[in-house]
Amino acid sequence: MGNENSCDEIQRQLDTSGAKIVITLPDLVPNVKKSLELSKKDLKIIAVNIDSQQPEGTISFKELTEDKHIDFEILKEVKRVSDDIAFMVYSSGTTGLPKAVELTHTNKVANFSQQDTELRQYEYTTETNQDSTLGLLPLFHTYGLSVVMMHKLSVGLKLVTLPSFQPRTFLDALLKHPMELMYLAPPTILFLGAHPAATRDHLKHLKVVTSGAAPLPEADIHKFLEKARPDIQFNQAYGMTEASPLVTLGSRDFERNYSDVGCAVPNVQLRVVDADMKNLGPDEVGELPIKGPNVMRGYKDNPKANEEVFVDGRWYRSGDLARINKDGIVTIVDRLKELIKVKGYQVAPAELEAVLKEHADVYDAAVVGVPDPITGESPRAFVVLNKDSKVDEKLILDYVSEKVAAFKRLKSVTFVDSIPKNPSGKILRKVLKEQYC
Repeated sequence: MGNENSCDEIQRQLDTSGAKIVITLPDLVPNVKKSLELSKKDLKIIAVNIDSQQPEGTISFKELTEDKHIDFEILKEVKRVSDDIAFMVYSSGTTGLPKAVELTHTNKVANFSQQDTELRQYEYTTETNQDSTLGLLPLFHTYGLSVVMMHKLSVGLKLVTLPSFQPRTFLDALLKHPMELMYLAPPTILFLGAHPAATRDHLKHLKVVTSGAAPLPEADIHKFLEKARPDIQFNQAYGMTEASPLVTLGSRDFERNYSDVGCAVPNVQLRVVDADMKNLGPDEVGELPIKGPNVMRGYKDNPKANEEVFVDGRWYRSGDLARINKDGIVTIVDRLKELIKVKGYQVAPAELEAVLKEHADVYDAAVVGVPDPITGESPRAFVVLNKDSKVDEKLILDYVSEKVAAFKRLKSVTFVDSIPKNPSGKILRKVLKEQYC
């Protein structure tokens, strides 16, 4: 359980996941206990107390791992098959509140194998060679969990981890631990390209850099390469939680156009379709459906959402606009979905709107994503107050901040007389952006 979760979000995940036990960090135990109270659940809590004291009322992870007298015979009774659920990772999908994405063992292993083919970015681990990579991305996020940690450990790479991004610690790690590969989100690449403390010496061992989780402007890529080396293989990858997560990746074998996201990983099929799900031709722009062994089983206990995203025999509707050229190279053009991408994290406007409307002084609310030079995008709220209400922007910002994860917090609040909507009640976010952003 990552340290970005608020009590309300933990409660929602406890209620929807059917969890039987909670494993968390000692600092988060109070939040977990409060969430369990809200959920009216009595679950055992294992605290990962490697370098800290064991919180009261928890089971010590350290004792479990170091106790030589634990009876493991019960593990022989555990029977699992490849189509069992391995992970339930929360994602907002194309719309709405976060949903539990059911990823099977087959989904995960398939996505690992897809990275070991002609798209392989690492050199094989031998008696005389071991590539290294950086574990800076949060390991509770699907990009850091799967592409960086699980896959790279599965092929024998060295993983250098940092607890969080701190400029000096990050740069010191690059000097102390030479790395051939780095998997980053756009804000870190922007830092490396623009910060004066980041020099070519920090990047001199790099062979491959992959950017994912959010789009990265081509100008920022060139700025990074000018500081590092122009011969570094730089890729933008495309994926999503529902696809385990990798869908496309750049190859060593074709000329790089830094605005594209490469080609489909092996055994993944892609289409570009119009609003009627009819196939379009090369370089035509439309929605990008995805099919492959890495695509999720579905959203847990959510048949309505599954019916909306799976069409034509298990093609997953990504909600993204794309084009594919005659060579199979994919470019993501825009998002159909309304999700806001903050440092690569998905932020659902509906979730923030629901929180805002819980405030006693708020009559109506809408949230849109606005450009942010540091995070890519940030959430901006438009709020209609009840008559005679006296609350100000700070009170609204503080209220939401107490209820959501840090990356979901509002950047600003604009008070308006009404929220523009169509006849069916759908918020017209485009109108809000045109009027105020």
